[in-house]
This record gives sequence, C-alpha cells and structure tokens, in this order.
Amino acid sequence: MIGVGLRRIGLFILTNMLVLLLLGIVLRVLGVEQYGIGTGGLLIFASLFGFGGSFISLALSKWIAKRATRARVLDVPRDEVERWLLSTVERQANKAGIGTPEVAIFPSDAPNAFATGMSRNNALVAVSEGLLRAMGRREVEAVLAHEVAHIANGDMVTLALLQGVMNTFVIFLSRLLGTLIDRAVFRSERGYGIGYWVTVIALEIVFGLLAGLVVRAFSRWREYRADRGAAELEDPQSMIRALQALQRMQELPSDMPKQLAAFGIRGEGSVARLFSTHPPLSKRIQALRALQR
Repeated sequence: MIGVGLRRIGLFILTNMLVLLLLGIVLRVLGVEQYGIGTGGLLIFASLFGFGGSFISLALSKWIAKRATRARVLDVPRDEVERWLLSTVERQANKAGIGTPEVAIFPSDAPNAFATGMSRNNALVAVSEGLLRAMGRREVEAVLAHEVAHIANGDMVTLALLQGVMNTFVIFLSRLLGTLIDRAVFRSERGYGIGYWVTVIALEIVFGLLAGLVVRAFSRWREYRADRGAAELEDPQSMIRALQALQRMQELPSDMPKQLAAFGIRGEGSVARLFSTHPPLSKRIQALRALQR
C-alpha cells in the first residue's frame, strides 16, 4: 500500500469513539457510573472491550476480507493456473505443518497478496489478478510461501493479542486520567462531568495513535520473519526476485482496502515509516541476502 492515508486515521478515531460510547452505555445500564468504579473494575471492563473487539475482528477477518476485496475462493479450480495455486498452497501448508488454507483470487491490477483468518488451521490466502500477471511462477510461489509463513507463525492471533493489550490500556488509561482531571480541574464530585468526557475522547485519540506505533512496529518485524519462512518453504532467491518485482511496480496504485494493508505482501511504502505496517522492500531484500552468506 502507498501511504497511511487520512481515511485510516478517521476510521480509527470513529472506531474508538464508538467503543467509548458503547462502554459508557454498558456502564450506565449496569449502574456502575452511578456508584463509581474502582481501578480494578475499570481494568476488567477495559480488558473485556479491548480484547473483545480485537478478537471479534479476528473472527470476522476472513468474511470481511472476502467481501472487501471481492475475492473468489477456489473451491473448484476452473483451469490449470487455479489447480497450480491450490496444489502449491497445499504443498507449502503440509511442509509448514498447518491445515491447508482457503485459496482465493481477487480482482486488482496491482500486485498484492494477503493472509488472514482465525487460526493456523482456519485461514485464507488470496492473491491479486495483477500479481499473477506480473510475476513468474517461482516468484508467485515465493509470495504464497510468505503468506503461508504468516499463518504458520501465528501472526494473526499474535497481532490480535497485541492489539487487545493496546486497546485495553488505551481505554483504561484514558478513563482513569479523565476521572482524575475532571475532579482536579473541573471540580466534579464524581469525576464524570463534561470535562471527563472531553478528556477521555482526546486521550483515547492520543493514546490510540501511540498504541498504533507499537502494533505497526510488530507488523514490520513479522514481515522479516515471514520472508525467512518463505525462504525455507521455497528458496531465498525466489523470494528476493519477488520483492524486486514489487520494487519495480511500487509506483502502481493499490486498490486493496486499507484495513487489509497490514496483511498484504506489498506494504504501505515509505511516506511515514513509523506508521508503516511493512519495512522498505530494499531492507527486506538485504535481510534475505544476508541469509545466503
């Protein structure tokens, strides 16, 4: 993907505001805010919402990915290319010791691929039509191996866990500090006045952006690990050639939905390194070449 984009930041802010609103409604319905809530109770609620939202997203990830990309699952192969894709992923999955993922093709002129799913044995690998046209079979096999390595490494579950931890602390710290600030600055007796809500919304945005840096740093690290996994499943040189092909085509626009950027092979480019889910292609190539020495 090219750049982070304002749409993602807007979606992030909206999502956090909705989580805050839902949490507030639940607390009010249960009468918690009427009598106050201790830090222990707040942490429990923050954990439920933080991890709950993350794992609900993970559980729905295949369904959302298929519809967002208009991917066609290859249940019954229509031609020799589709049979080759299915047999390649099956071979790589067997070698990696995981259940064979669903395989899909999605309409896009840009070369890309992604993997997603609830677990190592319930996953999806999808490639774009553009990738199949732009690369030779050895390079495509390397890309598929990269995605299979993501699944074998449990990256999707680990990312969901990390996101759950980040969500928990964003919700917990923003509400805790909101209560303290409302009492100290706005002199609210219970700490749930207008100052509380304004402070919580502002802190959720700030803490959420900081938490996003941690999640993206992990995402970049896991790309290097998936590259190494692809080198083991196929060979380093094929993965290097695939990344070099992506380098040559980097200027092409990508129309894969931004919410799937972290799961793609291609990454987000170098507009904002700290907010990128993927390392620069040049550094990934260097890391693979170092394995051959």
